[in-house]
Amino acid sequence: MNFQRIRALTLDLDDTLWPVWPAIERAERTLHDWLSQHAVATATRFDVPALRALRDDVARRYPQWAHDLSALRRESLRAALQEAGDDAALAEPAFEVFFTARHQVDLFPDVLEALRRLSSAYPLLALTNGNADLARVGLAHSFRGALSAREFGVGKPDPRIFVEACRRLGCEAADVLHIGDDWALDVEGARAAGLQTLWVQRRPAPGEAVAGSVANLLAVADLLGC
Repeated sequence: MNFQRIRALTLDLDDTLWPVWPAIERAERTLHDWLSQHAVATATRFDVPALRALRDDVARRYPQWAHDLSALRRESLRAALQEAGDDAALAEPAFEVFFTARHQVDLFPDVLEALRRLSSAYPLLALTNGNADLARVGLAHSFRGALSAREFGVGKPDPRIFVEACRRLGCEAADVLHIGDDWALDVEGARAAGLQTLWVQRRPAPGEAVAGSVANLLAVADLLGC
């Protein structure tokens, strides 16, 4: 890896800056509590696991929305409300309840200091398949911007989203370092587009850590000398 050539960084969000499933599970419980007050039949018909199963079923039926997690969640809520006999128009406020709670994330302990160091030395662009909003999380000040699969129309590992990220940063692909936790989506996808990569393995299995991997984002800042 040619660290001296790096001019900008792209960063994954979910499971790189925060653990995503605790936030999703908390948001799903918050959503069900709201439904219990505003759409009683739906809350009775669908407990939290049933709502998740319905959301997964919607994802299978609408593969064209694979890049748009918000659309999948909205449609699953509409379907649940309709099936239970509640007002399907409640899908939008129900989604907003979920979406607000989804942003109540618990950052990994290294993240704030690492972002301070990294953003002082490089322009950062968030690159995500998820629907997290940096402003809602409170991290927008550390980034030049964000590029999501929902906005772009395709997600990682498609090389096109990495190429677009580089275009927005005004850099050649070889001058950009992508950092993320998912080997297939982040590492293989970025490499296919010509970017340099670091794989964040916070809890590697014994013997799993490989060259080109780091334990956390502070290790990235150390490697880059910032």
